[in-house]
Order: sequence, then C-alpha cells, then structure tokens
Amino acid sequence: MTETDGAAAPGATCTSAAAGGIMATPLPAHRDEWEQRVLDDPNLLGDIAFAVGGPFHLMYPARVTENVRGFQQAFADAGVDGFVYFGKKANKAACVVRACAEQGAGVDVASTVELTAALAQGVRGPELMVTGPEKSDDLLWLAARHGALIAVDSVGELDRIAALGLEARVLLRVLPPASASRFGMTEAEIEHALTASTQRGSVRLEGFSFHLSGYDPVPRAELAADLVRRCLQARTLGHPASTISIGGGFGVDYVPSDRWAEFSGEVSRRWFHTGKKFDSYYPYHCPEPGPAMLTAILNRDGLAGRLRDNGIRLAIEPGRALLDRAGSTVFRVQGSKTRLAHGHPYRILTVDGSSLSLSEQWFDSEYLPDPVLWPARAGTVTPTVVGAATCLESDMLSWRRIPLPRPAEPGDLLIYPNTAGYQMDSNESAFHELPLPPKVALHDAPGGRYRWTLDPH
Repeated sequence: MTETDGAAAPGATCTSAAAGGIMATPLPAHRDEWEQRVLDDPNLLGDIAFAVGGPFHLMYPARVTENVRGFQQAFADAGVDGFVYFGKKANKAACVVRACAEQGAGVDVASTVELTAALAQGVRGPELMVTGPEKSDDLLWLAARHGALIAVDSVGELDRIAALGLEARVLLRVLPPASASRFGMTEAEIEHALTASTQRGSVRLEGFSFHLSGYDPVPRAELAADLVRRCLQARTLGHPASTISIGGGFGVDYVPSDRWAEFSGEVSRRWFHTGKKFDSYYPYHCPEPGPAMLTAILNRDGLAGRLRDNGIRLAIEPGRALLDRAGSTVFRVQGSKTRLAHGHPYRILTVDGSSLSLSEQWFDSEYLPDPVLWPARAGTVTPTVVGAATCLESDMLSWRRIPLPRPAEPGDLLIYPNTAGYQMDSNESAFHELPLPPKVALHDAPGGRYRWTLDPH
C-alpha cells in the first residue's frame, strides 16, 4: 500500500487514524499565563485577525523583560560581572529591543540597519556589540562613532578599523580548537592582531570572544577559561583586556520532557504527509535552558571564581533564549481536504500564509511544538497536516499529522507557539506578492485586558 492512498470518500471521518498509526504523538508546548489568557479571550485573536486581514506574529515584550532578568540574576547569584546582549538577528521586532533597553541589556548587531534600529529604541552605543565577518566600512565607522564594542573577525578587519582614525573598542574573535568554521582567527592571526593592536593607539583591545554550536555548557566553560588566560596575557602587552564574550547558543525548553521522549522514541514516516522523512530535529526539550545553562557554565571548573579574581566581565549574546515564550504566529484556515494514508483518512488544511513565516521547514526540518486550534470547541481528535496558500508543493507548515482536537473549519485560527526565536524573520518572503505578516505587540492593560499595537518591524 502506498504511503498516501489518495482522496477519501465523501463523508469519511478520521476517528480511526490513531489505530492506523498515521497520527503523530502530541507535542504541546509549555504555555505561559499570557498565552492562556489570549486563548481564553473570546474576541482578542479574532479581532486582531480581522484588523490585520492575514497571518500575523503576536509578541509579548513583558516576557522578554522576564527572560533578561533571568540571565542577569544568574550573573548576580554567581557574583560575576556579566552583561547580556540580545542577538538581534533572532527577531526584528522593535518592542523586543525596547524591552532590552529598559532592562539594562545591550544588543548584538551585524548591520548598519540593525545598529540604527537599536539606537532608535534607546540602546546606547557602548551597549552595542557588533559581530559578523568582514564588516562593511560603513558599519565599522558607525560602530566606532557610537563607542560600540566590535568583535573583530580577521586581521584585515582590524587594519580597516585602525585606518578609520577613530577610537575603537574591540574584541578579537577566536577560532575554537579543531573547528573548521569560517569565523574567527587562528592562533597565529590572534598573535598578529595582538601585536598590531599594541602599535595602534586608536584601537582599544578589551578582550576576546568566541561562538560555539550546540548546547553543551562544558566546552563553553573550557574555552571561556582559555579566554581568561588570553586576557591576562594581553594585559602584559599593555591592553586593558577585561571582557570575554561566549556568544549565544543558550537552549530553550519548548515541550515537556516526557512528550519529547515519546515523540523521539516513536517518530515514524507513517506520521508524515507523503511519507516525508527528516534526518534531524531541533532539540525541543532542554533540561538546562537559558539562565540554568549560564549557571552551569559559571559553575564548571570554578569559572565564576576566575572571572571574579581577575576582574573580567563575561558577556553573552542570547537570541532565541531571550525570546522564549515571547511570541506566537497566527494563521487563518482557508479550507481543507480529506485524504487517505494506509487506508485511514486525515485532513489537509490550507492557511493564509507560508512556511516562509515559520522558518524551520526551510532548514529541512519540522517545527514540532503543536499549533493550537482556536476557538476551542468540543469535537473528535483529527489528524491534520497544514499547507500554505502558495503554489509550491513543498510549502508545508506542518508535514506531520498533528492530533487537532476537532476538525478545523474555514475561519478558524491556528496558533503556532513560541515562534519569536528565529521562526518569524529569518526566511520571510513576499512570495506571490503577499504582504509579510505584521508583528502585533501585546501590552497589559487595566482589568486584566490586553492592548495591542502594530510593531514597526
């Protein structure tokens, strides 16, 4: 029998799908109080959808504030001088940057547009970290003018900074051992940059930085300890090296551990439309997310004590972790079809948007936290896949057959949870000349209500 058997007979129901093994196990996301209040409100989501006239991203900046405080508290608990820079590439929303500025966090930027947008939301120049490879001369000039901290990625970039004739604050980005990354400098390049910085009075070497993939705190702590050593060495050459940055990569816990274990242990191609197969998934359960991971890094091999004893500030650049549970993405159901897989019926929804606004699909993977069907009504659990309103066969928001609590109807809304980190922006496109989904910022109002505004980004 083929993976998908074709159209179902009119009136076919989906009640036997689970028995046929074609429906995925549930993966409900952790839900904050603000999210529950939004879902419980009988009018808010529908009113916003009517006003916007298409898909939209919902942002709750108060949660960003809470996330920043969590990292700041981890530094305080460890007695470490630390500073949080929001990795702006993770989300363009102005309300996120404003929340960071109000909480005393900085912003990590990689373009002149990101830099000026951060300034416009109240982030001061010295609170900016400028990252990325071979930055443009315009970006370097603007960063130096505003006193931003520049993470230098190459010797040539350092030469261009010196040629500006402006005082510039810099970190040297170190290539991690045994790494084939195109970012960062080798040991020989670091030595050359140290010597060159000594000879250039306009360049102030404030320390070193690195970035590691994955979510293991151990290699981060080990490389951070090496950067402490490098700072002490740089001081012997006359540099005021007092900062190290360990980048971002702080985990996020999207779904409960038991649900993640069940999904990971049972996942099957039978669950997916057309028998789609993915080789890997983002780790949607993280036992030590965000601030807990920072604490684990600081506790490893006495790193916190080394930082304190040597007067070194630890900078971090979280993106996804500062956006944890700070936003959702909302699509309207436009229609549906019933199809068969292994002799069992399931639904194919078409929604008024594209997976380009839910970026995980474009990294050859699947965004796994289950969407929520709104409004909530009684019904029969229905295996459902979700397709986009485009002409691309591959444009699917959800390939797996999600166990929706009832059959979705035109006009219903699907809310994909916890999408603020990287899902909203990184692959956005006005394909078919469809407008990009706007961001709607929610703010608490008297009487337990929400007020909403359109975010400029």
